[in-house]
Amino acid sequence: MSDTIKHECGIALLRLLKPLDYYKEKYQTAFYGLNKMYLLMEKQHNRGQDGAGLASIKFDMQPGQRYISRIRSNDSAPIKDIFARIRIRFAELLADKKPDELPMQRLKELLPYVGELYLGHLRYGTYGGNSIEQCHPFLRQNNWMTRNLLLAGNFNMTNVDFLFQKLINLGQHPKEKADTVTILEKIGHFLDKENEDVYQKYKKAGYSKKDITPLIAAELDLANILKKASKHWDGGYVMAGLLGHGDAFVLRDPAGIRPAYYYADDEVIVVASERPVIQTTFNVPLKKINELIPGNALIIKKNGYFEEKKIKKDTSRRSCSFERIYFSRGNDAGIYKERIALGKALVEPILKLINYDLENTVFSYIPNTAEVAYYGLIQGLNHYLNHKKADQILKLGGSCDKSDLLHILDQKIRMEKIAWKDAKLRTFITEDASRSDLVSHVYDTTYGVVHATDNLVVLDDSIVRGTTLRDSILKILDRLNPKHIVVASSAPQIRYPDCYGIDMAMLGDFAAFQAAIALHKERGTESVIQEVYEKCKAYLSDENPEPVNHVKAIYKSFSVEDISKKMAEILSPEGIRAKVSFVFQSIEALHEAIPEHTGDWYFTGNYPTPGGMRVVNQAFVNYVEGKRQRAY
Repeated sequence: MSDTIKHECGIALLRLLKPLDYYKEKYQTAFYGLNKMYLLMEKQHNRGQDGAGLASIKFDMQPGQRYISRIRSNDSAPIKDIFARIRIRFAELLADKKPDELPMQRLKELLPYVGELYLGHLRYGTYGGNSIEQCHPFLRQNNWMTRNLLLAGNFNMTNVDFLFQKLINLGQHPKEKADTVTILEKIGHFLDKENEDVYQKYKKAGYSKKDITPLIAAELDLANILKKASKHWDGGYVMAGLLGHGDAFVLRDPAGIRPAYYYADDEVIVVASERPVIQTTFNVPLKKINELIPGNALIIKKNGYFEEKKIKKDTSRRSCSFERIYFSRGNDAGIYKERIALGKALVEPILKLINYDLENTVFSYIPNTAEVAYYGLIQGLNHYLNHKKADQILKLGGSCDKSDLLHILDQKIRMEKIAWKDAKLRTFITEDASRSDLVSHVYDTTYGVVHATDNLVVLDDSIVRGTTLRDSILKILDRLNPKHIVVASSAPQIRYPDCYGIDMAMLGDFAAFQAAIALHKERGTESVIQEVYEKCKAYLSDENPEPVNHVKAIYKSFSVEDISKKMAEILSPEGIRAKVSFVFQSIEALHEAIPEHTGDWYFTGNYPTPGGMRVVNQAFVNYVEGKRQRAY
């Protein structure tokens, strides 16, 4: 993707089902769990580089012995930093001892992060700062093991104000108004209540306080706790939690907006945000990995029993299509095929733009995540060219000779690596002009393969703001002196904000929205802007409105082609010599390529929750009123 946007976080949960001695003997390491957590987190580093965290629970420790460990980092390489610090701590605690010669029970007592249950998190900060306090897992501490809660998630809630007020109504005093704190305290409240209910039951039956503790651990109903805690949640989420005594859970939102997968055998139960991460880390086939059903929670008891339980009522499945287009790694078997299909779907609209002139067209892509869709585009172009060659051969009839045949067969799609993305540029220069010049050099180009008579087609995943295209990519492509630059997007036009975890919250930043507003001003229909503003204001003043996205009216008068042409004007840098055109994936082709992930609200404005509808209307009000802030 040419635009840099922050997005969904990543989670990894690991439960070791055998005694720790088993792993030491079988895998010849005392740190099997830690090694696997490192792999699960590192192979999801694409999901978050603003921070990372790791927590572990040790089972059956004696009173006075530490059983919860947590480490977090907002370092520039947070995963590396976390595990380096753990290694340093191990070296200090072991001194001249050799871990392989110590019994596992002794290592468990001596070393943090040697336990049976782990939770890891990769963070992208879609809102607010990136302090260490904003890194997951979050910890709610208590002297009762069963009241300790570690929480990490891939989520954004659209109704934080409402949830915050609910906590106040319970008599709590939250330390800040943030969805992470709100969710932690909400689950914590019902966890406390469940503890108290079980405690009172056995107290009335005559049990001692000490004897009641293990009974609470055995009887805690995590499904019941999650049902009550999540009653008013509106958002996209995968929430993972550990309790101090050893229970664990992972809860997924009912629309399936955020992804979660799990695998279980007689040694481990593992959960991750992406499927191939589990396949690679544990060397297991695709068919053995389960998708966590939307609205369900995977409940893992301390005794190793696990099951999926329905927590939220069924709703229409609207899994995020951006996960498939861009965010998740392309080595997932399904995602790879889908991105190939997205590329193939662009063949015909691109051919129309270049007047089917393959001889004078070079095809390339914006590195690195558009690469798979590019392969699909090339496959589709080769298919088209093969049919063209076949027609030419048939026209020759029986009169063709070898040279005629070779001339036809020599026709090729001109594939080149044109754009090269350099390492992230850092600078001490703060002046806007100097910084802008440096930004323009984020990409470099291949010289000598594009001619003045050529069209140059470059494929991108999606176009959000378009600033990198305008300030860098189009400028460097123009240096090659093509007659026509076509930027093709494997995603449709991004027209509406996201509120479920992607950092696309402000309407005024979107190139497609800017184009629509510019067209209204050109055509004298600016009154539509005020009409939509008034409808959005009225919507927001209604406590229980019928969900409606009034912002759709901004685009209603214009075709996709109208918006694309205006975007080309807006994003063409001053002084560019080549003609610039944009072509976008159609909504129909998107759903055909990715049939099981129909979440498309950023393209269509069809939000899967009431909170989403409120957010888009608020976003428009913010735009008109000049407020640069997210709408949730």
